[in-house]
Amino acid sequence: MPTNYRLFIAIDLPADVQSALASVQHTLSPLNAVRWTKFTQIHLTLQFLGDTPAELVPKLSVALAETVPAVPQFSLSLAKIGAFPNLKRPRIIWAGIDPNATLTELHRAVSAATASAGFAPDKKPFSPHLTIGRVKNHARSADYRAIAATIARENINKIATMRVRDVHLIRSQLTRQGPIYTHLHTVQLN
Repeated sequence: MPTNYRLFIAIDLPADVQSALASVQHTLSPLNAVRWTKFTQIHLTLQFLGDTPAELVPKLSVALAETVPAVPQFSLSLAKIGAFPNLKRPRIIWAGIDPNATLTELHRAVSAATASAGFAPDKKPFSPHLTIGRVKNHARSADYRAIAATIARENINKIATMRVRDVHLIRSQLTRQGPIYTHLHTVQLN
């Protein structure tokens, strides 16, 4: 029986950025209807691939190694807090990324690599963000109002700046204690 891996391609965050996000989570922590992401597991997803046959990992690794190094290293600024789909009925609490042309170029390179390895392109437009929390399923209207009010009141506009030096192909194993991430391949930017 073939083995499938749940895969995604992402940018890892350095410890100082993880710490800054933990501080933001602490500021917003009175929101009881939110399950906060472990700050050590927050990453910037470039493309989610989902269940993938394990034998495709080498082909993906080669494709990434052929396209990603053409993109130069760059700085990325994390700013503002928001929610998907919106603040009236939030499901995901996110930290936003300031617009960045090189990040867009990197996303295009990753998309080209995955397409050459046989993956369909993302149907949704690229919306770079960091998921810092998920609203619990039992949340009510009062919880949604509290989330919107807290985010507006805290008005977080600058979180951290980081240098992007590499991209990772990551396996995600879902467990009751949360996901376990295993780096399968890393590609350095130029």
